[in-house]
Amino acid sequence: MSSLNTFGAILSYAAEMEGQLRDYYAGIGNAERAKTADKRRIKLERVRRENVVEITLEPIEGLDAADYALDLADVSAEGQAAVENIAARFYRDVAPKINVRAAQRALERCGREHAG
Repeated sequence: MSSLNTFGAILSYAAEMEGQLRDYYAGIGNAERAKTADKRRIKLERVRRENVVEITLEPIEGLDAADYALDLADVSAEGQAAVENIAARFYRDVAPKINVRAAQRALERCGREHAG
C-alpha cells in the first residue's frame, strides 16, 4: 500500500474506496448503500478536480493506506460494520490534515455518513 502524503493521494484514495464500497454493497444486494457510496465517489472526484492548486501539494505526514484496508470479502453484518468503521476512521483521520476547507468539509461529511 502507499502513503497518503498529498492532497491528491488522499482524495484519490477516498474516491477509490467509495468505488470499492459501491461494488461491495451492490454485490450483497444493498442498492441504497451502493448508490450513496457512488454519490460520495462522484463528489470526491469533483472536489479533487476543483481544489488541486499549488498549496495543496504540500506534503502530508502520518497516513498510510494500509491502515485503512477494507475486508470486502466479509459480507456478514459484522464485516459490514467493520467496513463502515474503517471508512469512518479514514475520513476522521484525513480531514484535519487537508488544508483546503471545502475539501475538508467534504471529507468530514463522508465520515459522518459512514459513522451515522
